[in-house]
Amino acid sequence: MTSDPGERQRCRVVSLDVDVVTMSSIIERIEALVGRGGYVCFSTVHMVMESFDDPAYAGRVNSADLIVPDGMPLVWMQRLSGLRSAMRVRANDLMTELCRYAEKAGLKVGFYGASQEVIDAICGRITAEMPELRVVYAVSPPFRELTPEEDAAIVAAINEAKPDILFVGLGCPKQENWMFDHRERIGAVALGVGASFDFFAGNVRECPPWLGRLGLEWLFRLTQEPRRLWRRYLILNPRFLWRAALQLLGVGR
Repeated sequence: MTSDPGERQRCRVVSLDVDVVTMSSIIERIEALVGRGGYVCFSTVHMVMESFDDPAYAGRVNSADLIVPDGMPLVWMQRLSGLRSAMRVRANDLMTELCRYAEKAGLKVGFYGASQEVIDAICGRITAEMPELRVVYAVSPPFRELTPEEDAAIVAAINEAKPDILFVGLGCPKQENWMFDHRERIGAVALGVGASFDFFAGNVRECPPWLGRLGLEWLFRLTQEPRRLWRRYLILNPRFLWRAALQLLGVGR
């Protein structure tokens, strides 16, 4: 186990204090949190604007042990603020890499979220590609608000299984609220990876890397799921550009 990597280098992006990271620095940070617990958020334009509109939600995200830039517009903001080494780390890439790392390091992992079909596909892929990885918890919760009794049963089941790392795929903003509310109730390091469950399961196409580097992953995803994502991208993206411009000019909230 490595020591705590130390002080975080962060940059304010409209409403969030987003960390400057690399894939290896994230894994080091998560390794340092194993045994203590904590949670990690992967920030996109969507999360930034949800946080801008809801200060309470912003507080929950900013309380995370790490806020990873999972969107090129956030990285561009970091670089324009003088952090030239800023880079993007996608949640789905990190989830895959962290599973490989956990297999080698003997760490236990869990999955919470998505549909049972997706959970089954994730477990099937892991069995085929990472046979030594210890998946000790894999649950699809009901697609509704849980009763206190149901929530307590889930917490008990997670703590009994004792995953070192718990991937949470409930979607933004639900998963960040869940991780904040359960941060002192579960011992695992929780990572809110959202749609990464679907990407890992193979039931949603991933954006070509070259398109992502241009900051156009949102356009690719919009063409894949227009009815679900049109508001997120066609309304929130222009609002983000406006707020980001105001920040760079030193005016506005």
